[in-house]
Amino acid sequence: MRTNEFGQPVGEPVPGWTPPPPVTEVTLTGRHCTVEPLADRHLDDLHRALVVESPPETWTYLSRGPFADRSGLEDYLEGLRAPADWAAHAILDREGRAQGVACYLRIAPAAGSVEVGGLTFGPALRRTTAATEAMHLMAAHAFELGYRRYEWKCDALNAPSRAAARRLGFRPEGIFRNALVYKGRNRDTAWFAITDSDWPRIREAHRSWLAPANFDATGRARTSLSDLTAVDTMPHVGTAISHDGTHGRLS
Repeated sequence: MRTNEFGQPVGEPVPGWTPPPPVTEVTLTGRHCTVEPLADRHLDDLHRALVVESPPETWTYLSRGPFADRSGLEDYLEGLRAPADWAAHAILDREGRAQGVACYLRIAPAAGSVEVGGLTFGPALRRTTAATEAMHLMAAHAFELGYRRYEWKCDALNAPSRAAARRLGFRPEGIFRNALVYKGRNRDTAWFAITDSDWPRIREAHRSWLAPANFDATGRARTSLSDLTAVDTMPHVGTAISHDGTHGRLS
């Protein structure tokens, strides 16, 4: 452990640290999907995917929704594009149809930190290779820009979101109790993150899982991404406490 001249423990130096540029809207292209800046032209596809084809429970853990009509969704999407420290994106399938939304949130270059959130996936995107690839592309872009920390936060009661974070390699960091009030109810927020020291291993796990050789003739993955990114194979810097009090995924 490092100490200063007063004998107090201090953090490790970050030599040559220069804040990265702000994350902005960007187009990221993979084999299964394209992530591109959220725009008015995506509204028809997203209305179909997120309103017409999605059950109302899709919106339970999001700040707004479900929406009864196109105008409600349009207003919601405009809200995602409004904050100065957000960068909203649509996720397109191979045919170029928008099937979901994902945002960079709380972009803080001075701290080298950015969050991925606002994840809203239609049924054609949920639990697909394209969804995993979109999350990989967004994480890779942030670290390539020079960010040190990539966050994922969700309602602590949102079990699918917490499972998704772990599967992608995010490390649990604990629960912020009474963090928010939304839709008239309390939200305890579960925090997860990938750091720049975690990323090389996670990046290779993602690439191995996404490789064509990992899929059989039916499109089924031969190796689980959860196995490739298992937390217990990573170096431990502390212990996170889960919502149910034991030690220890937003869609």
